[in-house]
Amino acid sequence: MGKVTGFLEIDRRDRKYLPASDRIRNYKEFMIPLGDEGTRDQAARCMNCGIPYCHTGCPVNNQIPDWNDLVYLNNWEEASRNLHSTNNFPEFTGRVCPAPCEASCTLNLEETPVTIKTIECAIVDKAWQNGWLRPEVATVKTGKRVAIVGSGPAGLAAAQQLARAGHAVDLFEKHAKAGGLLRYGIPDFKMEKHLIDRRVAQMEAEGVTFHYGVHVGVNRDPAELMASHDAVLVTGGAEKPRDLQIEGRELAGVHFAMDFLPQQNRRVGQEPPLNNHPILANGKRVVVIGGGDTGSDCIGTSIRQGALSVMQLEIMSKPPEMEDKLVTWPNWPLKLRTSSSHQEGADRDFSVVTQRFSGENGQVKKLHCVRVDAKMQPIAGSEFELKADLVLLAMGFVHPVHEGMLAALGVKLDPRGNVMANVNDYKSSVDKLFAAGDMRRGQSLVVWAIREGRQAARSIDEFLMGSSLLPR
Repeated sequence: MGKVTGFLEIDRRDRKYLPASDRIRNYKEFMIPLGDEGTRDQAARCMNCGIPYCHTGCPVNNQIPDWNDLVYLNNWEEASRNLHSTNNFPEFTGRVCPAPCEASCTLNLEETPVTIKTIECAIVDKAWQNGWLRPEVATVKTGKRVAIVGSGPAGLAAAQQLARAGHAVDLFEKHAKAGGLLRYGIPDFKMEKHLIDRRVAQMEAEGVTFHYGVHVGVNRDPAELMASHDAVLVTGGAEKPRDLQIEGRELAGVHFAMDFLPQQNRRVGQEPPLNNHPILANGKRVVVIGGGDTGSDCIGTSIRQGALSVMQLEIMSKPPEMEDKLVTWPNWPLKLRTSSSHQEGADRDFSVVTQRFSGENGQVKKLHCVRVDAKMQPIAGSEFELKADLVLLAMGFVHPVHEGMLAALGVKLDPRGNVMANVNDYKSSVDKLFAAGDMRRGQSLVVWAIREGRQAARSIDEFLMGSSLLPR
Protein backbone atom coordinates (compact mmCIF):
# COMPACT_ATOMS: atom_id res chain seq x y z
CA MET A 1 0.00 0.00 0.00
CA GLY A 2 1.09 3.57 -0.70
CA LYS A 3 0.82 4.60 2.98
CA VAL A 4 1.60 1.58 5.10
CA THR A 5 0.97 3.37 8.40
CA GLY A 6 -2.17 5.18 7.27
CA PHE A 7 -4.49 3.17 9.50
CA LEU A 8 -2.41 4.22 12.53
CA GLU A 9 -2.30 7.90 11.64
CA ILE A 10 -5.74 8.66 10.19
CA ASP A 11 -9.09 8.26 11.96
CA ARG A 12 -12.10 6.79 10.18
CA ARG A 13 -14.36 9.45 8.72
CA ASP A 14 -17.42 8.71 6.59
CA ARG A 15 -19.97 10.68 4.59
CA LYS A 16 -22.48 12.70 6.58
CA TYR A 17 -26.21 13.25 6.05
CA LEU A 18 -27.98 16.53 5.57
CA PRO A 19 -30.00 17.37 8.72
CA ALA A 20 -33.22 15.39 8.95
CA SER A 21 -35.27 18.58 9.10
CA ASP A 22 -33.92 19.54 5.68
CA ARG A 23 -33.85 16.21 3.88
CA ILE A 24 -37.41 15.13 4.68
CA ARG A 25 -38.72 18.09 2.67
CA ASN A 26 -37.90 16.40 -0.64
CA TYR A 27 -36.95 13.10 -2.28
CA LYS A 28 -33.40 14.00 -3.25
CA GLU A 29 -30.27 12.17 -2.12
CA PHE A 30 -28.88 13.71 1.07
CA MET A 31 -25.42 12.16 1.44
CA ILE A 32 -22.60 14.72 1.67
CA PRO A 33 -19.45 13.49 -0.16
CA LEU A 34 -16.09 13.57 1.60
CA GLY A 35 -14.33 15.34 -1.27
CA ASP A 36 -11.14 14.23 -2.98
CA GLU A 37 -8.72 14.81 -0.11
CA GLY A 38 -10.99 13.26 2.49
CA THR A 39 -11.53 10.23 0.29
CA ARG A 40 -7.78 9.85 -0.34
CA ASP A 41 -7.15 9.98 3.40
CA GLN A 42 -9.69 7.23 3.99
CA ALA A 43 -8.20 5.12 1.19
CA ALA A 44 -4.81 5.51 2.88
CA ARG A 45 -6.22 3.67 5.91
CA CYS A 46 -6.33 0.37 3.94
CA MET A 47 -3.75 -1.55 5.93
CA ASN A 48 -2.04 -4.00 3.52
CA CYS A 49 -3.55 -7.06 5.22
CA GLY A 50 -1.78 -10.33 4.63
CA ILE A 51 -5.22 -11.72 3.74
CA PRO A 52 -7.69 -9.00 2.64
CA TYR A 53 -10.85 -10.33 4.22
CA CYS A 54 -12.88 -7.58 2.56
CA HIS A 55 -12.76 -9.89 -0.49
CA THR A 56 -14.73 -12.52 1.41
CA GLY A 57 -17.47 -10.00 2.12
CA CYS A 58 -17.83 -8.64 -1.43
CA PRO A 59 -20.13 -10.73 -3.68
CA VAL A 60 -18.76 -9.17 -6.90
CA ASN A 61 -15.13 -9.79 -5.86
CA ASN A 62 -14.10 -6.14 -5.97
CA GLN A 63 -10.31 -5.72 -5.76
CA ILE A 64 -10.72 -3.35 -2.86
CA PRO A 65 -7.11 -2.89 -1.64
CA ASP A 66 -6.00 -2.25 -5.23
CA TRP A 67 -8.36 0.64 -5.91
CA ASN A 68 -7.89 2.01 -2.41
CA ASP A 69 -4.18 2.30 -3.19
CA LEU A 70 -4.86 3.87 -6.60
CA VAL A 71 -7.09 6.51 -4.99
CA TYR A 72 -4.42 7.28 -2.41
CA LEU A 73 -1.91 7.68 -5.27
CA ASN A 74 -4.40 10.04 -6.99
CA ASN A 75 -4.76 7.71 -9.98
CA TRP A 76 -8.54 7.92 -10.08
CA GLU A 77 -8.93 6.84 -13.70
CA GLU A 78 -7.05 3.59 -13.16
CA ALA A 79 -9.05 3.08 -9.96
CA SER A 80 -12.22 3.38 -12.06
CA ARG A 81 -10.96 0.81 -14.56
CA ASN A 82 -10.13 -1.57 -11.74
CA LEU A 83 -13.49 -1.05 -10.03
CA HIS A 84 -15.46 -1.56 -13.25
CA SER A 85 -13.59 -4.76 -14.02
CA THR A 86 -15.64 -6.48 -11.32
CA ASN A 87 -18.76 -4.31 -10.93
CA ASN A 88 -20.83 -2.88 -13.79
CA PHE A 89 -22.71 -0.40 -11.61
CA PRO A 90 -20.67 0.80 -8.59
CA GLU A 91 -22.79 3.97 -8.39
CA PHE A 92 -25.71 1.69 -7.39
CA THR A 93 -23.82 -0.36 -4.82
CA GLY A 94 -21.99 2.74 -3.58
CA ARG A 95 -25.37 4.08 -2.53
CA VAL A 96 -27.60 1.15 -1.54
CA CYS A 97 -25.30 -1.78 -0.67
CA PRO A 98 -25.11 -2.55 3.08
CA ALA A 99 -21.33 -2.97 2.60
CA PRO A 100 -20.58 -6.51 3.78
CA CYS A 101 -17.01 -5.71 2.68
CA GLU A 102 -16.71 -3.23 5.56
CA ALA A 103 -17.98 -5.82 8.02
CA SER A 104 -15.13 -8.08 6.80
CA CYS A 105 -12.46 -5.37 6.97
CA THR A 106 -9.67 -6.23 9.41
CA LEU A 107 -10.02 -2.77 10.95
CA ASN A 108 -13.61 -3.65 11.81
CA LEU A 109 -12.16 -5.70 14.66
CA GLU A 110 -11.74 -2.29 16.29
CA GLU A 111 -15.00 -0.82 14.89
CA THR A 112 -13.09 1.42 12.45
CA PRO A 113 -13.34 -0.30 9.05
CA VAL A 114 -12.10 1.41 5.90
CA THR A 115 -14.95 3.42 4.33
CA ILE A 116 -14.98 1.10 1.31
CA LYS A 117 -18.50 1.95 0.16
CA THR A 118 -17.80 5.69 0.26
CA ILE A 119 -14.55 5.31 -1.69
CA GLU A 120 -16.29 3.13 -4.28
CA CYS A 121 -18.99 5.75 -4.79
CA ALA A 122 -16.42 8.55 -5.04
CA ILE A 123 -14.48 6.66 -7.74
CA VAL A 124 -17.46 6.07 -10.01
CA ASP A 125 -18.91 9.54 -9.51
CA LYS A 126 -15.57 11.08 -10.49
CA ALA A 127 -15.36 8.74 -13.49
CA TRP A 128 -18.72 10.00 -14.78
CA GLN A 129 -17.78 13.61 -14.12
CA ASN A 130 -14.59 13.25 -16.13
CA GLY A 131 -16.11 11.33 -19.05
CA TRP A 132 -14.10 8.17 -18.48
CA LEU A 133 -17.09 5.82 -18.80
CA ARG A 134 -17.62 5.74 -22.53
CA PRO A 135 -19.63 2.98 -24.25
CA GLU A 136 -17.59 -0.17 -24.88
CA VAL A 137 -18.86 -1.32 -28.26
CA ALA A 138 -17.91 -4.82 -29.38
CA THR A 139 -15.66 -4.72 -32.44
CA VAL A 140 -16.76 -8.20 -33.57
CA LYS A 141 -20.40 -9.30 -33.62
CA THR A 142 -21.21 -12.97 -33.02
CA GLY A 143 -24.51 -13.12 -34.86
CA LYS A 144 -26.14 -14.62 -31.77
CA ARG A 145 -29.25 -13.11 -30.21
CA VAL A 146 -30.04 -13.23 -26.48
CA ALA A 147 -33.29 -12.25 -24.75
CA ILE A 148 -33.25 -11.07 -21.15
CA VAL A 149 -36.50 -10.73 -19.21
CA GLY A 150 -36.36 -8.19 -16.41
CA SER A 151 -34.24 -5.04 -16.26
CA GLY A 152 -33.27 -5.02 -12.60
CA PRO A 153 -29.59 -5.09 -11.61
CA ALA A 154 -29.15 -8.76 -12.63
CA GLY A 155 -30.70 -8.22 -16.06
CA LEU A 156 -28.81 -4.98 -16.65
CA ALA A 157 -25.46 -6.50 -15.67
CA ALA A 158 -26.00 -9.56 -17.87
CA ALA A 159 -27.14 -7.43 -20.80
CA GLN A 160 -24.09 -5.17 -20.65
CA GLN A 161 -21.67 -8.10 -20.42
CA LEU A 162 -23.28 -9.98 -23.32
CA ALA A 163 -23.42 -6.89 -25.52
CA ARG A 164 -19.74 -6.25 -24.91
CA ALA A 165 -19.07 -9.86 -25.90
CA GLY A 166 -20.64 -9.11 -29.29
CA HIS A 167 -24.08 -10.63 -28.91
CA ALA A 168 -27.30 -8.87 -29.91
CA VAL A 169 -29.23 -8.35 -26.67
CA ASP A 170 -32.98 -7.72 -26.34
CA LEU A 171 -33.92 -6.64 -22.82
CA PHE A 172 -37.65 -6.91 -22.02
CA GLU A 173 -39.19 -4.84 -19.22
CA LYS A 174 -42.87 -4.81 -18.26
CA HIS A 175 -42.73 -1.24 -16.94
CA ALA A 176 -42.16 1.98 -18.86
CA LYS A 177 -38.55 2.37 -17.72
CA ALA A 178 -35.61 0.14 -16.85
CA GLY A 179 -34.29 -0.61 -13.38
CA GLY A 180 -36.67 -3.01 -11.68
CA LEU A 181 -36.66 -2.47 -7.92
CA LEU A 182 -33.78 -0.02 -8.36
CA ARG A 183 -36.30 2.31 -9.97
CA TYR A 184 -39.65 1.28 -8.53
CA GLY A 185 -38.70 -0.02 -5.07
CA ILE A 186 -35.73 1.95 -3.75
CA PRO A 187 -36.80 5.53 -2.92
CA ASP A 188 -35.18 8.42 -4.76
CA PHE A 189 -33.76 9.80 -1.53
CA LYS A 190 -31.54 6.70 -1.38
CA MET A 191 -30.73 6.58 -5.10
CA GLU A 192 -31.84 9.10 -7.70
CA LYS A 193 -33.02 7.57 -10.96
CA HIS A 194 -30.95 9.64 -13.36
CA LEU A 195 -28.16 7.26 -12.37
CA ILE A 196 -30.09 4.42 -14.02
CA ASP A 197 -30.95 6.52 -17.07
CA ARG A 198 -27.27 7.31 -17.57
CA ARG A 199 -26.36 3.60 -17.60
CA VAL A 200 -29.25 2.77 -19.92
CA ALA A 201 -27.96 5.34 -22.41
CA GLN A 202 -24.49 3.80 -22.18
CA MET A 203 -25.91 0.30 -22.78
CA GLU A 204 -28.03 1.44 -25.71
CA ALA A 205 -24.87 2.83 -27.31
CA GLU A 206 -23.25 -0.56 -26.73
CA GLY A 207 -26.02 -2.30 -28.65
CA VAL A 208 -28.57 -3.38 -26.02
CA THR A 209 -32.15 -2.97 -27.27
CA PHE A 210 -34.66 -2.16 -24.53
CA HIS A 211 -38.28 -3.22 -25.02
CA TYR A 212 -40.58 -1.46 -22.52
CA GLY A 213 -44.16 -2.33 -21.71
CA VAL A 214 -43.52 -5.96 -22.62
CA HIS A 215 -44.77 -8.32 -19.91
CA VAL A 216 -43.57 -11.73 -20.99
CA GLY A 217 -46.23 -14.29 -20.19
CA VAL A 218 -48.97 -11.64 -20.29
CA ASN A 219 -48.69 -9.63 -23.51
CA ARG A 220 -45.76 -11.51 -25.05
CA ASP A 221 -45.67 -15.27 -25.65
CA PRO A 222 -42.67 -16.89 -23.88
CA ALA A 223 -42.56 -19.63 -26.52
CA GLU A 224 -42.13 -17.02 -29.26
CA LEU A 225 -39.32 -15.43 -27.29
CA MET A 226 -37.58 -18.80 -26.95
CA ALA A 227 -37.99 -19.53 -30.66
CA SER A 228 -36.62 -16.19 -31.84
CA HIS A 229 -33.49 -16.12 -29.66
CA ASP A 230 -30.43 -18.33 -29.25
CA ALA A 231 -30.63 -18.08 -25.46
CA VAL A 232 -33.02 -16.57 -22.92
CA LEU A 233 -32.17 -15.34 -19.43
CA VAL A 234 -34.92 -14.68 -16.87
CA THR A 235 -34.06 -12.10 -14.19
CA GLY A 236 -37.55 -11.06 -13.13
CA GLY A 237 -36.90 -10.84 -9.41
CA ALA A 238 -38.76 -12.29 -6.43
CA GLU A 239 -42.01 -10.33 -6.66
CA LYS A 240 -44.37 -12.46 -4.58
CA PRO A 241 -44.67 -10.63 -1.24
CA ARG A 242 -45.06 -12.44 2.06
CA ASP A 243 -48.60 -11.82 3.27
CA LEU A 244 -50.12 -11.63 6.75
CA GLN A 245 -53.30 -13.67 6.57
CA ILE A 246 -55.02 -12.65 9.77
CA GLU A 247 -58.45 -11.32 10.68
CA GLY A 248 -59.02 -7.88 9.21
CA ARG A 249 -56.50 -8.25 6.40
CA GLU A 250 -59.18 -7.16 3.92
CA LEU A 251 -59.67 -3.76 5.57
CA ALA A 252 -58.86 -0.65 3.56
CA GLY A 253 -55.54 0.85 4.57
CA VAL A 254 -53.65 -2.45 4.81
CA HIS A 255 -51.22 -2.66 1.89
CA PHE A 256 -48.08 -4.39 0.74
CA ALA A 257 -45.01 -2.18 0.87
CA MET A 258 -44.47 -2.77 -2.83
CA ASP A 259 -47.89 -1.31 -3.58
CA PHE A 260 -46.93 1.81 -1.63
CA LEU A 261 -43.29 2.53 -2.57
CA PRO A 262 -43.57 2.35 -6.39
CA GLN A 263 -46.41 4.87 -6.35
CA GLN A 264 -44.18 7.52 -4.81
CA ASN A 265 -41.30 6.67 -7.12
CA ARG A 266 -43.63 7.16 -10.07
CA ARG A 267 -44.73 10.53 -8.73
CA VAL A 268 -41.12 11.67 -8.39
CA GLY A 269 -40.33 10.32 -11.87
CA GLN A 270 -43.44 12.02 -13.29
CA GLU A 271 -44.82 8.71 -14.53
CA PRO A 272 -48.57 8.16 -14.65
CA PRO A 273 -49.96 5.98 -11.85
CA LEU A 274 -50.81 2.35 -12.59
CA ASN A 275 -54.21 2.74 -10.92
CA ASN A 276 -56.48 5.40 -9.47
CA HIS A 277 -56.10 4.31 -5.83
CA PRO A 278 -53.30 6.36 -4.32
CA ILE A 279 -51.78 5.13 -1.06
CA LEU A 280 -50.63 8.14 0.95
CA ALA A 281 -49.40 8.56 4.51
CA ASN A 282 -50.09 12.27 5.00
CA GLY A 283 -51.81 12.98 8.31
CA LYS A 284 -52.01 9.26 9.16
CA ARG A 285 -50.74 7.01 11.91
CA VAL A 286 -48.58 4.57 10.00
CA VAL A 287 -47.49 1.14 11.19
CA VAL A 288 -44.85 -0.73 9.20
CA ILE A 289 -44.72 -4.48 9.83
CA GLY A 290 -41.24 -5.81 9.01
CA GLY A 291 -37.83 -4.65 10.14
CA GLY A 292 -35.71 -4.87 6.99
CA ASP A 293 -34.61 -2.41 4.31
CA THR A 294 -38.04 -2.30 2.68
CA GLY A 295 -39.59 -1.38 6.00
CA SER A 296 -37.00 1.36 6.43
CA ASP A 297 -37.86 2.69 2.95
CA CYS A 298 -41.53 2.78 3.93
CA ILE A 299 -40.61 4.84 7.00
CA GLY A 300 -38.63 7.45 5.07
CA THR A 301 -41.32 7.73 2.41
CA SER A 302 -44.14 8.01 4.98
CA ILE A 303 -42.31 10.76 6.86
CA ARG A 304 -41.77 12.71 3.63
CA GLN A 305 -45.45 12.38 2.81
CA GLY A 306 -46.33 13.95 6.16
CA ALA A 307 -47.30 11.01 8.35
CA LEU A 308 -48.63 11.90 11.80
CA SER A 309 -46.56 9.10 13.35
CA VAL A 310 -44.62 6.03 12.19
CA MET A 311 -44.13 2.81 14.14
CA GLN A 312 -42.14 -0.18 12.90
CA LEU A 313 -42.84 -3.65 14.28
CA GLU A 314 -40.40 -6.57 14.11
CA ILE A 315 -41.21 -10.17 15.06
CA MET A 316 -37.59 -10.92 15.97
CA SER A 317 -36.11 -9.94 19.31
CA LYS A 318 -34.04 -6.76 19.48
CA PRO A 319 -30.51 -7.51 18.27
CA PRO A 320 -27.48 -6.56 20.34
CA GLU A 321 -26.04 -3.08 19.90
CA MET A 322 -22.62 -4.62 19.20
CA GLU A 323 -21.68 -8.02 17.86
CA ASP A 324 -19.07 -10.34 19.38
CA LYS A 325 -16.28 -9.83 16.87
CA LEU A 326 -14.40 -12.99 17.89
CA VAL A 327 -17.49 -15.03 17.04
CA THR A 328 -18.80 -13.26 13.92
CA TRP A 329 -15.92 -11.55 12.10
CA PRO A 330 -15.37 -11.53 9.10
CA ASN A 331 -18.95 -12.67 8.45
CA TRP A 332 -21.98 -10.38 8.32
CA PRO A 333 -23.08 -9.92 11.94
CA LEU A 334 -26.52 -9.74 13.48
CA LYS A 335 -26.70 -6.43 15.32
CA LEU A 336 -29.05 -3.49 15.73
CA ARG A 337 -28.93 -1.33 12.61
CA THR A 338 -30.37 2.17 12.57
CA SER A 339 -30.99 3.60 9.11
CA SER A 340 -31.21 7.24 8.10
CA SER A 341 -35.00 6.80 7.88
CA HIS A 342 -35.18 5.60 11.50
CA GLN A 343 -33.35 8.75 12.53
CA GLU A 344 -36.00 10.89 10.86
CA GLY A 345 -38.61 10.21 13.50
CA ALA A 346 -39.81 6.59 13.65
CA ASP A 347 -40.38 4.39 16.68
CA ARG A 348 -39.47 0.70 16.70
CA ASP A 349 -40.72 -2.24 18.71
CA PHE A 350 -39.35 -5.79 18.70
CA SER A 351 -40.67 -9.27 19.52
CA VAL A 352 -44.18 -8.28 18.42
CA VAL A 353 -46.74 -10.30 16.47
CA THR A 354 -49.90 -8.75 15.06
CA GLN A 355 -52.81 -11.11 15.71
CA ARG A 356 -55.58 -9.20 13.98
CA PHE A 357 -56.65 -5.87 12.49
CA SER A 358 -59.86 -4.08 13.40
CA GLY A 359 -61.52 -1.04 11.89
CA GLU A 360 -64.54 1.13 11.35
CA ASN A 361 -66.60 1.39 8.19
CA GLY A 362 -64.21 -0.93 6.39
CA GLN A 363 -61.12 1.15 7.25
CA VAL A 364 -58.32 -0.16 9.48
CA LYS A 365 -58.07 1.60 12.84
CA LYS A 366 -56.20 -0.74 15.18
CA LEU A 367 -53.64 -3.52 15.34
CA HIS A 368 -54.12 -6.10 18.07
CA CYS A 369 -50.68 -7.33 19.02
CA VAL A 370 -48.93 -9.63 21.45
CA ARG A 371 -45.34 -9.91 22.55
CA VAL A 372 -43.49 -13.16 21.86
CA ASP A 373 -40.56 -14.95 23.48
CA ALA A 374 -37.32 -16.08 21.86
CA LYS A 375 -39.16 -19.05 20.33
CA MET A 376 -41.80 -16.68 18.91
CA GLN A 377 -44.46 -18.01 21.25
CA PRO A 378 -47.03 -15.51 22.61
CA ILE A 379 -46.39 -14.28 26.14
CA ALA A 380 -49.56 -14.51 28.22
CA GLY A 381 -50.89 -11.16 29.35
CA SER A 382 -48.69 -9.13 26.96
CA GLU A 383 -51.45 -8.19 24.53
CA PHE A 384 -51.68 -4.55 23.47
CA GLU A 385 -53.25 -2.39 20.78
CA LEU A 386 -51.85 0.14 18.32
CA LYS A 387 -53.85 2.80 16.52
CA ALA A 388 -53.27 2.91 12.79
CA ASP A 389 -54.74 4.50 9.68
CA LEU A 390 -52.23 2.92 7.29
CA VAL A 391 -50.51 -0.45 7.68
CA LEU A 392 -47.65 -1.39 5.36
CA LEU A 393 -46.61 -5.03 5.11
CA ALA A 394 -42.85 -5.16 4.55
CA MET A 395 -42.12 -8.75 5.51
CA GLY A 396 -40.10 -9.73 2.50
CA PHE A 397 -40.77 -11.80 -0.60
CA VAL A 398 -41.29 -15.53 -0.80
CA HIS A 399 -40.41 -16.30 -4.44
CA PRO A 400 -40.94 -15.08 -8.02
CA VAL A 401 -44.43 -14.88 -9.49
CA HIS A 402 -45.21 -18.30 -10.94
CA GLU A 403 -48.27 -17.38 -12.97
CA GLY A 404 -47.61 -16.33 -16.55
CA MET A 405 -44.07 -16.72 -17.85
CA LEU A 406 -42.68 -19.38 -15.51
CA ALA A 407 -45.81 -21.52 -15.75
CA ALA A 408 -45.84 -21.23 -19.53
CA LEU A 409 -42.18 -22.18 -19.82
CA GLY A 410 -42.63 -25.15 -17.49
CA VAL A 411 -39.40 -24.61 -15.57
CA LYS A 412 -38.63 -26.65 -12.49
CA LEU A 413 -38.70 -24.79 -9.19
CA ASP A 414 -36.61 -25.36 -6.09
CA PRO A 415 -38.23 -26.16 -2.70
CA ARG A 416 -38.54 -22.43 -1.96
CA GLY A 417 -40.37 -21.73 -5.21
CA ASN A 418 -37.48 -20.09 -7.06
CA VAL A 419 -36.35 -21.10 -10.55
CA MET A 420 -34.04 -24.10 -10.16
CA ALA A 421 -30.58 -23.36 -11.55
CA ASN A 422 -27.11 -23.74 -10.03
CA VAL A 423 -24.34 -21.14 -9.82
CA ASN A 424 -21.98 -23.13 -12.06
CA ASP A 425 -23.89 -22.53 -15.30
CA TYR A 426 -27.20 -20.83 -14.31
CA LYS A 427 -29.06 -23.22 -16.63
CA SER A 428 -32.69 -23.97 -15.85
CA SER A 429 -34.45 -27.26 -16.56
CA VAL A 430 -35.49 -25.92 -20.00
CA ASP A 431 -33.01 -26.01 -22.87
CA LYS A 432 -31.28 -22.65 -23.60
CA LEU A 433 -33.15 -20.98 -20.71
CA PHE A 434 -31.05 -19.48 -17.92
CA ALA A 435 -32.01 -17.80 -14.63
CA ALA A 436 -30.20 -15.34 -12.36
CA GLY A 437 -30.75 -12.82 -9.59
CA ASP A 438 -33.61 -12.95 -7.11
CA MET A 439 -35.66 -15.10 -9.48
CA ARG A 440 -33.07 -17.84 -8.92
CA ARG A 441 -31.66 -17.18 -5.44
CA GLY A 442 -34.65 -15.56 -3.70
CA GLN A 443 -34.80 -12.03 -2.32
CA SER A 444 -31.32 -10.65 -1.83
CA LEU A 445 -29.08 -7.62 -2.32
CA VAL A 446 -28.40 -5.50 -5.40
CA VAL A 447 -24.75 -6.55 -5.25
CA TRP A 448 -25.69 -10.24 -5.37
CA ALA A 449 -27.94 -9.57 -8.36
CA ILE A 450 -25.06 -7.89 -10.21
CA ARG A 451 -22.80 -10.85 -9.43
CA GLU A 452 -25.34 -13.36 -10.70
CA GLY A 453 -26.04 -11.34 -13.85
CA ARG A 454 -22.34 -11.20 -14.66
CA GLN A 455 -21.80 -14.89 -14.02
CA ALA A 456 -24.90 -15.90 -15.99
CA ALA A 457 -23.64 -13.78 -18.90
CA ARG A 458 -20.40 -15.72 -18.97
CA SER A 459 -22.30 -19.02 -18.87
CA ILE A 460 -24.52 -17.91 -21.78
CA ASP A 461 -21.46 -16.76 -23.74
CA GLU A 462 -19.85 -20.20 -23.22
CA PHE A 463 -23.11 -21.89 -24.21
CA LEU A 464 -23.30 -19.91 -27.45
CA MET A 465 -19.63 -19.78 -28.42
CA GLY A 466 -18.00 -22.79 -26.72
CA SER A 467 -15.73 -20.58 -24.64
CA SER A 468 -15.78 -17.12 -23.07
CA LEU A 469 -13.42 -14.29 -22.20
CA LEU A 470 -15.98 -12.69 -19.89
CA PRO A 471 -14.93 -12.67 -16.21
CA ARG A 472 -16.72 -14.81 -13.65
